[in-house]
Amino acid sequence: MRFLPALILVTLASAPIATAPSARAQSTLLESVKRNPAEAIALCNQFKGLNAQGISATSPQAIQSVATQRNLSSTDAEILSTYVIGLHCPDVR
Repeated sequence: MRFLPALILVTLASAPIATAPSARAQSTLLESVKRNPAEAIALCNQFKGLNAQGISATSPQAIQSVATQRNLSSTDAEILSTYVIGLHCPDVR
């Protein structure tokens, strides 16, 4: 009985940590533009075009456009857009 707490601790420490499906999907999404800079640059150009029209790249309209083009949820499109802007086109607003 006195070894039970130690056994529980060892069991918990060695158990694999499950990653939430949405976290894995977001990681895959970000990896796709990380591995394909041309894709990121194309998004930057799209955002720059929106900026030229006076539309923010992080506006609901811009996020919805990315979501529709890439068949993403609004949340995933916002994450992708923020990631791309931060790494590839910091001059975009």
